[in-house]
Amino acid sequence: MIKQHNSFKKNLVGKNMKTVIFCGGKGTRLKELTEDLPKPLIEIGNKPVLSHIMKKYSDEGFNEFILCLGYKGNLIKEYFKNNKNITLVDTGQESTKAERLSQIEKYLDEEDFFVAYGDDVSDVNIRDLLKFHKKNKKIATITAIHPQNPYGTLELKANKIIGFKEKPLMSEWINGGYMVLNKKIFNYIEKGNELEKEVFEKLVKEGELYAFKHQGFWKSMNTFKDAQELNDLWRNGHAKWQ
Repeated sequence: MIKQHNSFKKNLVGKNMKTVIFCGGKGTRLKELTEDLPKPLIEIGNKPVLSHIMKKYSDEGFNEFILCLGYKGNLIKEYFKNNKNITLVDTGQESTKAERLSQIEKYLDEEDFFVAYGDDVSDVNIRDLLKFHKKNKKIATITAIHPQNPYGTLELKANKIIGFKEKPLMSEWINGGYMVLNKKIFNYIEKGNELEKEVFEKLVKEGELYAFKHQGFWKSMNTFKDAQELNDLWRNGHAKWQ
């Protein structure tokens, strides 16, 4: 599944740059599927969403992974047990993402490392993201995306409906994951902290959090409907993240 990519950019990073993926959540909004499986093992097409995410990094030359396990982590361990490029770490059933992150520091070889959520797929250019991070020399860079409106919208002229838009992209930017962090971030993590709240808020106050704006495809698998839509894209040959 994880293959070496011949165009690996040695001038950007050493060969040991790791990708940390959060795989410990319970996926309660996907209860129809997560009673038996952890969310990262739910399939798009014929392979887990986690495999799609890892392939994205691998295809761009980054082949070393650290999976932060929690809920039903034993099943993820079993699935990837024969892959030597993957470090599997039990980070607790109820841990926050910041607490999970703090537990894998010892496995990192380089100052910078990637971090991804185990349920988001995107066509973001990983190498461009890394170049942006290194250029700005900040502790953290997150990929900012325009989320899709879950509802269709009306186009109005006064009170007259002149058209419809089917689930258009919203104008706001949100955290789309696909992050690059520097090891200095561990100085900002305290027990009980949430990554997206206390930790990132500290970085914002110090001007150490930057956004890499991505205008392309991004979708999170949060609900059963999301899983269906991603599988439809796969079946119809529209899996833009591949």
